[in-house]
Amino acid sequence: MFKNFKKGGHRKPSKSSDSSADASSKGIGAPGPGPTSKSGVGAPAQNTVEPVVPPPMTHVEPLPLLGKSPASERQNLFMRKLQVCCFQFDFTDTLKSAREKEIKRQTLLELVDFIQSGTGKVAEACLGEMIKMVGVNIFRCLPPASHESSGTEVVDPHEEENYSEPSWQHLQIVYELLLRYVVSSDTDTKVAKRYIDHTFVLKLLDLFDTEDFREREYLKMVLHRIYGKFMVHRPLIRKSISNIFYRFIYETERHSGVGELLEILGSIINGFSMPMREEHKLFLMRALIPLHKTKQVGNYHQQLSYCIVQFVDKDYKLADMVIRGLLKYWPLVNCQKEVLFLGELEEVLEETQSAEFQRCMVPLFRKIARCLNSPHFQVAERALFFWNSEHIVSLIAENRQVILPIIFEALEKNIQSHWNTEVHGLTVNVRKMFLEMDAELVDECQKQLAEKQAKAREVAEQREMTWKKLEDAARK
Repeated sequence: MFKNFKKGGHRKPSKSSDSSADASSKGIGAPGPGPTSKSGVGAPAQNTVEPVVPPPMTHVEPLPLLGKSPASERQNLFMRKLQVCCFQFDFTDTLKSAREKEIKRQTLLELVDFIQSGTGKVAEACLGEMIKMVGVNIFRCLPPASHESSGTEVVDPHEEENYSEPSWQHLQIVYELLLRYVVSSDTDTKVAKRYIDHTFVLKLLDLFDTEDFREREYLKMVLHRIYGKFMVHRPLIRKSISNIFYRFIYETERHSGVGELLEILGSIINGFSMPMREEHKLFLMRALIPLHKTKQVGNYHQQLSYCIVQFVDKDYKLADMVIRGLLKYWPLVNCQKEVLFLGELEEVLEETQSAEFQRCMVPLFRKIARCLNSPHFQVAERALFFWNSEHIVSLIAENRQVILPIIFEALEKNIQSHWNTEVHGLTVNVRKMFLEMDAELVDECQKQLAEKQAKAREVAEQREMTWKKLEDAARK
């Protein structure tokens, strides 16, 4: 994303330039023969004065370039540039403070180059001020959501215009600076965690509710890198994401960043060790599965489905709980949502073993039988696609004595009366498949269906006769 606003990338310094930089960059904390500081951020040499926080600046002014300043003054200049970047501007008026805005933008770009180039480590005093500057810029009250300010219902984000943060030309570079620092191999996590602390992480998570998708993408990258690099924050991040989901599911049903948070979780779940801890199973049961019940599930279903399948792939014994959870929140009148559920169900069944399949197959195929007879052809077609999977067909064949009697009537009904030719053809193929598996069972199911239909006709005739007697009695 940094290429969007600045060309050029990281240039790996040569060995000769490394040695010259070490000799001339004592003030930047370059490694040298001198004693190391307790902070470990980058020890200055003995004759280097520690950088001090300069007095507050009253206005924005251009400063000398870091690359052209003496090494001994570079850290103090870095601090002054951070102060320039702390100034806030009104971006609703593009002409207001245009010169100051450009100075700040160029200063931010220079700071990103400084961090990315790796010419020297950031001293601890500068690190605290840099994280403070990042917070001043990105931590803010988010504007009300578009539907909240207009009083309309939440709509599909693909059907409305994307919101753009007015100050994005500065915010993007601030996020890039933070990202470059977090991913840098020079970053000492023992020191950095004093400033990128729990409060900082919680504020980052709050920003995921922004409606600007560009900011959510940067937040996703930053938080993912923090999770990977700062092990001390991992339990907090997982718990905080759970709390966001709980509030979304049971209170507001509105949050812009659920999809991005689920993308981070997909990577986290992929790294779970086995045997899986109980807290992870509870997270699946209490947070991820209930996410299926919201009206906005279509906006993040792809990421949610990936997380669910990852859990089953890690521990196949969770398949029964997942399948029953999907059946619990199965949509009743939303056909597009039903198609999504069927797709996810197929992926889960691909990872399901025989023992877990047998525990849930009766309620599962009762639901599938109803889907087979759906007048919406996409629902019926998607349910019939289950028989394209070799693994699912093997599970069905192993348990055909239970499954076929459940779905046989639905298959016959489709063959006789479904309006869609594709659904009709797929149903015929499925019936042939069962005939090849067990022709005797098909004949037996056919007889049972005929008996059931005959009884139904008899009951209907008796009902008609009873009503006719009542009508005759009423006429008398």
